[in-house]
Amino acid sequence: MAATGTPGRTAPDGSPYPDRGRPEFERDVQRMFTYIVERYDWFDHVASMGNDFLWRPRAFWDLDRFLNGRPVGRALDVGCGTGDLAMLAARRFPSANVVATDFTAAMLAKADRRTRGQPGRPRVSFARATALRLPFPDATFDLVTNAFVARNLSDLSAALREMHRVLRPGGVLLTLEITEPVGSAFGAIFHAYFDRVVPMMGAAVASAGPYRYLPESLRTLPSRAEFVTLLRASGFPRVEARPQSLGIVTTFLAEAGASADQSR
Repeated sequence: MAATGTPGRTAPDGSPYPDRGRPEFERDVQRMFTYIVERYDWFDHVASMGNDFLWRPRAFWDLDRFLNGRPVGRALDVGCGTGDLAMLAARRFPSANVVATDFTAAMLAKADRRTRGQPGRPRVSFARATALRLPFPDATFDLVTNAFVARNLSDLSAALREMHRVLRPGGVLLTLEITEPVGSAFGAIFHAYFDRVVPMMGAAVASAGPYRYLPESLRTLPSRAEFVTLLRASGFPRVEARPQSLGIVTTFLAEAGASADQSR
């Protein structure tokens, strides 16, 4: 759907600035990602000081240990952005078919363009969908992944339940997300950079709104321990949280239990 209707908040440079207090928050997030799509990848590489090249592969190393050799035939990447995690899944599981979804048409178009010719690409398909309403039957996938999506959701609990719904019993959810660092000293350094420097960098490329929103979105997330509790409450009895880079990001791994309908 197009981002129409009453405009959301904007920064002084005119860039979109999602407001979680607005009923149009989901549409405002979509508008933000449409605005930054062409500089999304390189800005993330710069702002993360290149660590984003490591975080996704490390999450899959953690996934390997969690799966312990179990096969993956069908995988779903939710909020695929420009396709990095979906392509990692296709390469890691050479017999798997991967569906990559995003609710922003511009992101899907860029993901389609930039992944053409990459190994595993013939087994990756793209579809437009929101994490809150996935257009797939119950128990469709062996693996559901998402990276840096949770903080942009209007209802995290509902999204986790929806991801559980499309996983078969015993299937695995991988969520990679920015989290609070481990240790107060490093946390102070992280927030000095994340809360102040990154928004200044965004303003320098006419993206003040999106990169002011970034540190705010972290404050709306549950803590690492609360996220684990929320996953268990959403139907995942086995959950692990594995911090990376002193806790700047965390890989959450969760195994789906049977729902009431699936257990009948």
